Amino acid sequence: MTQFNIQDLLRSIAHQESNLPPFLAPCLKSSQIRTRIQGMIYTFTPKDRNFEGWGIFQPVDTKVAMLTKTAELWQVDAYFKNARTLRLRLSHRLKNQTWLAYPVNESDMRQRFGTAKPIALHLVTEGNPFDVVVAQSIGKVFYFETIDRLSDPIAAEQLQTQFANHTPVEKLAFSGLTPEMRSAYHLASQQTQDFSTKQDERRLRSALQTGGGSLDRFQDKGDFWTVEWRTGDGEEHTSAISKQDLTVMNAGICLDDLDEDFDLQSLVGVVEQREY
Repeated sequence: MTQFNIQDLLRSIAHQESNLPPFLAPCLKSSQIRTRIQGMIYTFTPKDRNFEGWGIFQPVDTKVAMLTKTAELWQVDAYFKNARTLRLRLSHRLKNQTWLAYPVNESDMRQRFGTAKPIALHLVTEGNPFDVVVAQSIGKVFYFETIDRLSDPIAAEQLQTQFANHTPVEKLAFSGLTPEMRSAYHLASQQTQDFSTKQDERRLRSALQTGGGSLDRFQDKGDFWTVEWRTGDGEEHTSAISKQDLTVMNAGICLDDLDEDFDLQSLVGVVEQREY
């Protein structure tokens, strides 16, 4: 009897798998999709590896599914029926339609999800850095639903303007700024190489200008920069400068082994006043 039941079960599964129905699923570019059909979890590889979005898929077999059409909004809304909603602030695009985002309210996220941390938000189809969006959580995965039309757009505009001006996160300031906004801004600045480079350039240029010199160019050497600069009368110099505090590691001229007694700002005056 037991053997008969097992064989019967296997035939039932085989019949089910040969007649798998179409299903709705979120799909990331070049990734697999999963769905539950009659209590069993199936993982498929989409035939269209370039598709990214919400789609209706038809299983070709137990391992491959074909996109038949893009899902409609009401179908996606139905998919989110049992999901948990969370408001997030977009920070930086990671890849394709996946963004790094940060909770608008850390306390709310911590209370409902047990943690407050940056989130990889998938299938983001609209929005700009620092916009507030409504996200839905399916298990531990978060998907974009819509832009939060009720959020104050002024804060996002302020963050966007400050970011465009490469304002350091520690100098970020405007009315209504929250710790969560600062965290989203900091995440974006960490992810953007140009932002970090502009901050470094501003720091070096400011030190040299204060001392009466000017910056030509600089190169990142790990713990220090190689800085090419000029004195007020146009004399060119190349110096190794510590990133930590702008201490001179090597002035590029003879200072009787006193290089580290100076920083970049004071070095300008020392060079201009030295005896030949």
